[in-house]
Amino acid sequence: MAKLTDGKSGTIAKAKPPAKGQRLIFDEHRDAPRGFGLRITAKGSKAFILKYRVDGAERRMTIGQWPTWSAEAAREKARKLVVEIDQGDDPLDAKRRRRDEPTIADLSAEWLDKHASGLKSEGDVSAMVRRDLLPALGRRKVTDVRRRDVIEMVEAKAETAPRSAAQLLIYARKIMTYAADREIIEANPVADLKPASITVKGRRDPLRPNRRERVLDQDEIRALWTRAEDCGLHRLTALALKMILVTGQRPGEVAGMHEGEINGRVWTIPAARRGKTESEHTVYLTDTALELVEAARAELARLSKRRDGMAGGYIFETRPGTPVTAAALARAVEREHEALGAQIDPKWGRWTPHDLRRTMRTGLSACRVRPDVAELTIGHVKRGIVAVYDQHAFEPERRAALEAWERRLQRIVAGEDADAADNVVTMEGRA
Repeated sequence: MAKLTDGKSGTIAKAKPPAKGQRLIFDEHRDAPRGFGLRITAKGSKAFILKYRVDGAERRMTIGQWPTWSAEAAREKARKLVVEIDQGDDPLDAKRRRRDEPTIADLSAEWLDKHASGLKSEGDVSAMVRRDLLPALGRRKVTDVRRRDVIEMVEAKAETAPRSAAQLLIYARKIMTYAADREIIEANPVADLKPASITVKGRRDPLRPNRRERVLDQDEIRALWTRAEDCGLHRLTALALKMILVTGQRPGEVAGMHEGEINGRVWTIPAARRGKTESEHTVYLTDTALELVEAARAELARLSKRRDGMAGGYIFETRPGTPVTAAALARAVEREHEALGAQIDPKWGRWTPHDLRRTMRTGLSACRVRPDVAELTIGHVKRGIVAVYDQHAFEPERRAALEAWERRLQRIVAGEDADAADNVVTMEGRA
């Protein structure tokens, strides 16, 4: 035994390693608790340790490496550990429990498997957790996450993506509630965290996105229509973009268009593919829409000769059995925006696939289509008391609206007067 001292001439520096195994030197310093000492390995590694007993069993805990830890700091730590031991705690057991505690990454994987698996939104939920939550908090122990940590993560996301930030807050709350329900934590620190608690400089309501109002002007429409299939885009991607503009349906609904959904001139989008509603939606296919479908089928037939078949039945099937996705459409537009003739709007920037839907809806108004018919045409549902008492589908009116938009679109593409008289639908509709 010896008094453990630091420095080049101290007892620790002079202590020699054993030929093999380990050597223990217990500290004789007056402030050293019983069992405190230095462990030296055959390779010369030196660390401070504390030997103690719990329920008759001997334990040995490593406090820290020398010289990272000084002798005095290690003694102070050993004295605190002895107090805990005298109170009935076992520091080694606590350390083991701490090591076994799940991280946010561990808990998120478990929560996704049990609560997101099989949902229509599973892919989106999983992507947001991996992209936004895990980089910010993934390595932290669940018990270490504080309310402020979540607020800072959500505020950082809200700087660029308000809608996604709102969803991120929802998922963070759910994951921490999951932890509290399983007694991993005593209480969810963000259980009552409301969107109003999130602040971003210069933004009154940072989790509410600015309502996008971008529509394509006639030059952009003409450029898209004439260049899309020859500008470097996958041809099926180009045809899908045109179909969005022709029908006004959501990019994801058009991207997943399937042969089984088409019956003659009627395309029925099943409820399972309509994320915002719980009912199916029928779309009348104009001549232009049918031409796009036939062009896509021809392209699929050509591609099937080069591949092992395209057996999925999707109209815009870019890989065997897999349709193009809305995200892929957006990336394609961003990549080829110059070739597509996309202009930079001072407020909204370049157009996106969803802006094609808004452009078509705006075009319906230009065709003098009644607002209620126009909304039904693009797949919006009736609201409030009207949804309860008015069950009329307005199919003839919706068909007339799509045909009027087709004529207007054709005139725009041809560089003619888009507001010609025969491009107008009366307020009564046209069967």
